Amino acid sequence: MSNRIQRDVSLSEVHGSVDTRAGASWWKQLFRFFGPAYLVSVGYMDPGNWATDLAGGSRFGYTLIWVLLMSNLMALLLQSLSARLGIVRGRDLAQANREAYPKFVNIPLYVLAEIAIAACDLAEVLGMAIGIQLLTGLPLAYGVAITVLDTFLLLFLQRMGMRRLEAFIIGLIAVVGLSFMVEIALARPVASEVLSGLIPRLPGKEALYIAIGIIGATVMPHNLYLHSALVQTRKIQKGDSFIRQALKLNVLDSAIALNLAFFVNAAILVLAATVFYKTGRTEVASIKEAHQLLAPLLGNALAPKLFAIALIAAGQSSTVTGTLSGQIVMEGYLQLRINPILRRLMTRLLAIIPAVLVITIAGENEVDDLLVLSQVILSLQLGFAIIPLIHFVSDKQGMGSFAIDGITKILAWGVAAILLYLNAKLVFDAGFSYISHPGNMILKIIIVISVILAFALLLYILIHPWFAKQLQRKSFEVHGRTEILANLQAPEFRKIAVALDFGDHDQKLLSYAIGQGTKNSLYVLLHVVESASARMLGKQSDDYETRKDQERLDIYKMQLERNGYQVSTRLGYENRTKEIVRIVKEESADMLVIGAHGHTGLKDFIFGETVNTVRHELKIPVLVVNP
Repeated sequence: MSNRIQRDVSLSEVHGSVDTRAGASWWKQLFRFFGPAYLVSVGYMDPGNWATDLAGGSRFGYTLIWVLLMSNLMALLLQSLSARLGIVRGRDLAQANREAYPKFVNIPLYVLAEIAIAACDLAEVLGMAIGIQLLTGLPLAYGVAITVLDTFLLLFLQRMGMRRLEAFIIGLIAVVGLSFMVEIALARPVASEVLSGLIPRLPGKEALYIAIGIIGATVMPHNLYLHSALVQTRKIQKGDSFIRQALKLNVLDSAIALNLAFFVNAAILVLAATVFYKTGRTEVASIKEAHQLLAPLLGNALAPKLFAIALIAAGQSSTVTGTLSGQIVMEGYLQLRINPILRRLMTRLLAIIPAVLVITIAGENEVDDLLVLSQVILSLQLGFAIIPLIHFVSDKQGMGSFAIDGITKILAWGVAAILLYLNAKLVFDAGFSYISHPGNMILKIIIVISVILAFALLLYILIHPWFAKQLQRKSFEVHGRTEILANLQAPEFRKIAVALDFGDHDQKLLSYAIGQGTKNSLYVLLHVVESASARMLGKQSDDYETRKDQERLDIYKMQLERNGYQVSTRLGYENRTKEIVRIVKEESADMLVIGAHGHTGLKDFIFGETVNTVRHELKIPVLVVNP
């Protein structure tokens, strides 16, 4: 079900699908650029953020609003760097890492990226399940199981096109934003008290844990991979001036989208601080508790319903972008593409299994702690994405005149230093506390070794570019080094196999095949019989369909021979894919010409693997002709 990528571009299905080139008014061009940052922004307001924001607001009042603001500014800087990488170099962060670092580094970087995506998906699963339970009363475990169904949503949205997918996500963001506008209006917080939360302070270790969770929920590592790929869905006119314009518009896009996300996060924290902290309910850190107490404390039955609806919308929008991130990471690091539904199922099962285990073993009361933990895990992955990103966009050899300036570089490394310090402190405090208590010695040794290996990996990706004279490999350069082209010779194909399906496009296939050969070439016309008799008897089949298929091949052969071409025919039986590969190999063909299936939707999932599998199995050129 998998195949190596033939065209190494990010999100090849929608790559360059939105034309932003000249020919339209300035407003239309601006509108066409807007979109990628909104898909990124949903990761900044997913259910994982709710848990950390509710915990921060109910336990510490407005104290941690400055953490939200700081993390939002960090996110804006880092996302703009991610977009810069995609626009200037035409590479996403996973591809850039694969091309710049050795394999022994890329494998753990890939695993860590997948862990981050799984942690994010865990938050989405739990958030949506809680939202469904709050609206319908359905047990949480059933709600978790229902979230499997959204596996098919991304496939449907991608079929509709990039702009419609972006419109769908923006619609869900609007639902979340409007819901919290009403919630804040009902809560009526005091503006001066809210503003006091902008003064930086951390009242204790517990606040540090929540603050790191907020940063992890806001600045997400998978969003850096996602943004560098999404900007490549825009087809940008060549030239420095057009690239510079694209960079400016993407910064504007990011600023608007991420400020909307900041509003949502701040609204959740302010709501929790106003309704719970100020009324003495400092123990409220649970999404369900918050939902139950909103109605009696605000005196309005609408508030809890809006809360649940916004929660479902946030989870559903995040699940779409999480799937895209998974696709980008797998294709970028491994150059491996699998069916998007299977990719989604894999990611979703990785999230569902721990969720169901926690609910079954520890009970539903532990779900919110699991949400906060998922965000801390995300925060711990940040360094492994941020450090390579800063290196790439700072490199003048790869970025040319679009490398970031000194001030931006200082700010970027400052953000990285803050995040790494906070994460190191959290790991040290938690690890020292655990190791100092009696317990499983083997597990303690494993934890210590894991921490050492993670630190070594961080150190390597930090210093590697400074010691290597060339950060990126030859394929990573913007235009590539100009090579002297000598002894160019057009290939001569002696034997060309043509896989015919006896449809309306046979003539087109034969025309393309003839265009690849000469009068001296031999054309092998092949067709696979798929009748019931052929499936059972194989070569021994002599039913009506088999005879008619051979007759049609003979007619094609006769017509081509009249025009001076050398032709032979072959019938295959049973499995179309295996038989095409077998016949081509037996004939020692130099090239295969095959038609694309042209299916869409469910048929594409069921029947669309023939071309990919054949191309993967053969070592000769394969010309795929679209219908």
